[in-house]
Amino acid sequence: MSNFISSILKPKAFVSIILIIAIMGGLFYFSATPYYADFKKILTSPPFILEMGKSKITLYLILKSLVILVVFFWLAGLISDYGSAKIESLNHLKVANKALTVKLYRIAVYAIGFLIGIEILGIDLTSFAIFSGAIGIGLGFGLQKVTSNFISGLILVFEKSLETNDLIELSDGTFGYVRKMGARYILIEALNGKKIMVPNENFITNPVINWTFNTKNARIDILVGVGYEDDVEKAIELLKEAALENDKCLKTPHPTAHVRAFADNAINLNLSFWVEDITEGRYAPQSDVMIRILNKFRTNNINIPYPQSEIRVVNVTPKDE
Repeated sequence: MSNFISSILKPKAFVSIILIIAIMGGLFYFSATPYYADFKKILTSPPFILEMGKSKITLYLILKSLVILVVFFWLAGLISDYGSAKIESLNHLKVANKALTVKLYRIAVYAIGFLIGIEILGIDLTSFAIFSGAIGIGLGFGLQKVTSNFISGLILVFEKSLETNDLIELSDGTFGYVRKMGARYILIEALNGKKIMVPNENFITNPVINWTFNTKNARIDILVGVGYEDDVEKAIELLKEAALENDKCLKTPHPTAHVRAFADNAINLNLSFWVEDITEGRYAPQSDVMIRILNKFRTNNINIPYPQSEIRVVNVTPKDE
């Protein structure tokens, strides 16, 4: 209950409460005046009447419906926020299950609020059968993307392929942590702190790399070259030693190093080692291991060659002076 009261006392919620109370108070006051009967009579008389079959819809009914639905949806929003906060506080539920429960809870609250409002108004929904086709087509085209993103969000939650705080990489290069899974988008926090809202549909139709899907372990690769005159086997042992000296490097699986290619200026070697938690970063352990490699190579007189080019000039005729 305290969470509900604190949510109401938030600045935006408090302003909305004052506004709703003021509007409702004004309407109740106006309904008690003698002008209300004349106002109602005008709005329920031609030309403010629309006949649809055996039913009649007046401008008064429309305005009354709008007021009641706004109030009910506002109350549903408060109840939805309160219930969502309670669901999020349940520690025995997994993050994906919480997201799914919150989505279904919000849908149920707004649907019940809408039905209660319709029931209070006494509106027969069959009266709108004439417009149902046009409205359905319009919503189908206008809300196509919204619906697609909403359904995609439910699929992601059901599949549990993404969860909050997962480290992901998208096909367009977006790289960061999942911070929020909404009904329309997923909020990603990039490594530079930038917040990116990606539509849910993108996670269904495009490839997504989830670095923490089953485990937080990740492999780091370092490519380094040595000279043809250097001891390659010694260089491979030094690469493994440099990796094992880093605190983040896992002993199992053991670091590995191999010859990858005989390049023009060097023999290319590749070092692979695993870190326990990729969410703690991969650049720091990679940088530390590379510095250790550089120092070990210098100590053991192993050179990291740089590209060199040899230019020969032939058949040049001296210019007569």
